[in-house]
Amino acid sequence: MASHSSTLLSSPTFAPFSSHRLHHSPNLTTLRFSNPIRTNKPNLALRCSVSIEKEVPETERPFTFLRDSDDSTQSSSSTSSVRARFETMIRSAQDSVCEAIEAIEGGPKFKEDVWSRPGGGGGISRVLQDGNVFEKAGVNVSVVYGVMPPEAYRAAKGSASDQKPGPVPFFAAGVSSVLHPKNPFAPTLHFNYRYFETDAPKDVPGAPRQWWFGGGTDFTPAYIFEEDVKHFHSIQKQACDKFDPSFYPRFKKWCDDYFYIKHRDERRGLGGIFFDDLNDYDQEMLLSFSTECANSVVPAYIPIVEKRKDMEFTEQHKAWQQLRRGRYVEFNLVYDRGTTFGLKTGGRIESILVSLPLSARWEYDHKPEEGTEEWKLLDACINPKEWI
Repeated sequence: MASHSSTLLSSPTFAPFSSHRLHHSPNLTTLRFSNPIRTNKPNLALRCSVSIEKEVPETERPFTFLRDSDDSTQSSSSTSSVRARFETMIRSAQDSVCEAIEAIEGGPKFKEDVWSRPGGGGGISRVLQDGNVFEKAGVNVSVVYGVMPPEAYRAAKGSASDQKPGPVPFFAAGVSSVLHPKNPFAPTLHFNYRYFETDAPKDVPGAPRQWWFGGGTDFTPAYIFEEDVKHFHSIQKQACDKFDPSFYPRFKKWCDDYFYIKHRDERRGLGGIFFDDLNDYDQEMLLSFSTECANSVVPAYIPIVEKRKDMEFTEQHKAWQQLRRGRYVEFNLVYDRGTTFGLKTGGRIESILVSLPLSARWEYDHKPEEGTEEWKLLDACINPKEWI
């Protein structure tokens, strides 16, 4: 996730491009790319740039971060409507999750930062740290406008056209959150829902408008309570089944595969759902699906935290939680597309690393004894299960 820097582009699980380095000018940030970008052509290396205006701190939340041309109150186009409704959805999701967290906390509140960009776009970052229940909780939203060169567009879509369009504007919006409770029996949660769209005019050859959705919600406990895991996965399945019965098994496997720590040969946690670059269904359906998934975060997670937050625990329990937090750190810094994107491009470090816990632990050659509760968790991370 990110705050003053691009919240969306450096969010965990959000990185539309593979980047090399970042160049700054007074009002513009330019990303120079040298890695292949969404291409099926072998040995294709690109040097291109994506331009995003520099952010400006704000003292108040605006009604919308959309440009006037995208504001649904001033435009009747279907594209503007999707953008406006997605922004409304992610801001509503941010509000509902933050309200639920503050209700559990019973006093501590989120710190909020608001930022915008002169040409449109902006974001709201909220972080609660060292609370009564949560060690660290971050819930961020952003709306981003930028411009990618035609080479990046063609690589992104695998286009073989010889026609050369001009620079391609893009739009991206999303909500991203990581919630780390203090009690080792209360699980960590991550969720992220995003929408990405190129905005080339219809009369530009070789660069038609393209769009896709991505996101997911995943569950990372230190100890397994089967009723908790089944409750969490049941809510994910209910959200998926309202739209397509194939979604839950497909996106659960995708989640298990994505949150894989290769050098440990284990998953970060006990999964959930994950999807990316999704545009092979009706756009309205996918907007509704993303909304349903985001609205499912609170009922899937908050009852579990309420149940576990006051359980008694020992130093051994806390040490195991810290070891699992170490795995969380390893995945985010080594494999997560959004985090590594932000680090490689020189983004605002506090924003990029807001997803990390306040504390973690590494022990040399630590192996839990077979049959213990700690071993059961590790076994489930190594061998993903069907919980429902």
